[in-house]
Amino acid sequence: MYMFTNTVTRRELLRFGTLLAGSIAAGCAANPVTGQLQLMLVSEDTEIQLDRMHAPHQLSSDYGIIQDRTLNAYIQETGRRLVGVTHRRHMPYSFSCVNAVYINAYAFPGGTIAVTRGMLLKLHNEAELASVLGHELGHVNARHTAQQMSRGVLIQALVGGIAAAAGMRSDGMGQLAADLGMLGAGALLASYSRDHERQADALGMEYMVKAGYNAEGFVGLMQMLNAISKQQDNAVTILFSTHPMSDERYRTACNMAQRYATARNNPLHRERYMDNTVRLRACASAIQAFQKAEEELGQRRFTAAEALIKQGLHHVPEDYAGLLLMAKCHIAQHQFARARDAAERAKAVYPSEAHAYYVSGFSKIKIQQYESGYQDFIQYDRILPGNPTTTFFKGYALEGMHRIPEAAEQYQRYLRVVQEGEKAQYAYRRLVEWGYVRH
Repeated sequence: MYMFTNTVTRRELLRFGTLLAGSIAAGCAANPVTGQLQLMLVSEDTEIQLDRMHAPHQLSSDYGIIQDRTLNAYIQETGRRLVGVTHRRHMPYSFSCVNAVYINAYAFPGGTIAVTRGMLLKLHNEAELASVLGHELGHVNARHTAQQMSRGVLIQALVGGIAAAAGMRSDGMGQLAADLGMLGAGALLASYSRDHERQADALGMEYMVKAGYNAEGFVGLMQMLNAISKQQDNAVTILFSTHPMSDERYRTACNMAQRYATARNNPLHRERYMDNTVRLRACASAIQAFQKAEEELGQRRFTAAEALIKQGLHHVPEDYAGLLLMAKCHIAQHQFARARDAAERAKAVYPSEAHAYYVSGFSKIKIQQYESGYQDFIQYDRILPGNPTTTFFKGYALEGMHRIPEAAEQYQRYLRVVQEGEKAQYAYRRLVEWGYVRH
């Protein structure tokens, strides 16, 4: 569903190829849902490894897992209730809510499943939540991502480079993401086909009913999605670009629900859902303001975006996503000192999450606070290693501190991973000028 915020590096392609190479001997395998043989060049171990490699970057790109432990435990508990009735119960599943305000849910091939705050605010009961999680479990259990890999769809996407997730919402947000050089998810979360969506819907309803929920919860989810799909709402652009919605999909859900007549007496658990989301719903107006701000920022209407972010932060002054959205709004206007201040506040709010350290470090090197920026990137790497752009920025900060041998070492490390783009050209030029590389 989401994409890398920059072109995939050669090293990542090599790692990806190595993981796939270990799986090619599998050839055909029985689908765990249908039992039918199908082309499957990706092993289960590979799915899990790719998940572990990429999921943490996406969760951080979505401003990290919410700090409301009660709500997150509730999401996990609901997901675990479903796992017991799936076809791949042994997978290392995890369920969480992320701070992102746009409306979506997604699953990585190894079982990492996340739902955004924006999505939770659209749901009315626990049965609808179970439907969302069940649908994502359907993708994992039917091995939809592995199927796409085996057909070469995602390999071609990786080789060609992927548009930024933010860019799918707007060109302006995509350019901002590219400038920052932060990593989101890879093509592992590419758009699903309509056939995949139908199968995930069928599995999602099957799982939630078997777990004890009323099938009307799934119908309610489809009704809500179908309604907002007609609104052209910017907050749902990614959702429907990756999870195609249609009247036919809604009608199919209604027809499927009739097959589960015995489940009509099962609960929807509306009260339980409301009790567990009470603090989130208290922030609804702020989250809606942030959603609108993202749209304005994407259209480069910075004054309007900043006003909306301020409006949201007035209600929730310590909202991590809101503070970082404000920092990015300032970065887009080249107001780097103000961006640093907003990112510093975000760091204080959520010190164990990586995103703010990156934004803070980026802002600081732009105003030549090289030592402090360098320390931010060091901390980012400790929390969330694996983004090569941090290596470049550490080199840039060291260069600003006139620590040339150390800067050269970082640039060399960066160029072993990335050989194209403005940053690679800059690093190479510096190494030539300093005599580390012969031109």
